[in-house]
Amino acid sequence: MPSTIRYNKKFDQLTDEEKALFEINKKSIADFVEQSSSVSDVNYATRNAHAKTYAVAHGEFKINPGIPEELQQFFDKDKYDLMIRFSNAHPQVGKNRKEIPAYGFAVKIKDENGDLLANYPMVNFPLFPINSVSTFLQLFTAVNRFFVKKWNNVFSLTAQVIKAAPYFFTPSMIKNVFRFIGKRNDFLLAFDYYSVGAYRMGEYVMKIKLQPQSVKKNFGRKMSMQKALESYFESNDYTADVMIQLCYDLNDQPINKLNQEWKNSPFIKVGEVKMMKGCLLDPRSCETELLSFNPFESKSIFHPVGKIQKLRDEAYKVSLQTRRKINKLLHG
Repeated sequence: MPSTIRYNKKFDQLTDEEKALFEINKKSIADFVEQSSSVSDVNYATRNAHAKTYAVAHGEFKINPGIPEELQQFFDKDKYDLMIRFSNAHPQVGKNRKEIPAYGFAVKIKDENGDLLANYPMVNFPLFPINSVSTFLQLFTAVNRFFVKKWNNVFSLTAQVIKAAPYFFTPSMIKNVFRFIGKRNDFLLAFDYYSVGAYRMGEYVMKIKLQPQSVKKNFGRKMSMQKALESYFESNDYTADVMIQLCYDLNDQPINKLNQEWKNSPFIKVGEVKMMKGCLLDPRSCETELLSFNPFESKSIFHPVGKIQKLRDEAYKVSLQTRRKINKLLHG
């Protein structure tokens, strides 16, 4: 295997300005979650992103016996247990509106004792449009405040959208947006899913792609997505290839430019995700709603890498802690 870029803490370091903006953002996350039952007209506190759970399922991660020798140290078992959450990226749980086809495929990997190895929240779009941490935090804060305060914050939100707009117009972003538009009506399980940001694999730095082997893109088109998933797993199994790319050159595989695709890094198949028919759990249970897929709860050798990724740790914690507090009050 060619020489790779090794993980360095400098990839993750935030400036003092970014840290200050993050404190403001965390407050906006807590405010959103506290008001989220009203925002979504539900009887529980929701996440402030990927609020709607379509389904939760058990699965398996089967390791490819032909993985490169250098990577075998990270897989000491033939298979691992998975908990998987399917979601919609919108911060509001929609009931009667047309949903945006922005889906989440969050994976929790456990060992034979049920202990957590890694969380990987993945989405069906390979890029993240904003590279500037400050710009992202200001936009994310404005979005949270808009949902809580509505029109009182519309001018601030508009200003932040305009500020962030140039990041959406890289060649990679434009190409993938048009590709996404062409697939917008596809079944959730027919999409590829991506880690978007980078992750550690020991001292290696990688990105992850999940590629389904055979799912009809038109399945359940006349159903709601939740009903389509339930119908699919009544009589079908699901298998997807787990592919990774490694970082060899920061020019070709940038860690903190999430609106650029990695190039000149071949995909390596490390295994398969398998879900058998009948694998779905109750998506409406309180235990399901309190599931956390914070990637920083993973073992340190599988932690996220990069500045935007670094924000996930405390953001997930604030959201989860606030949800738990509110939901415990609501449900006794």
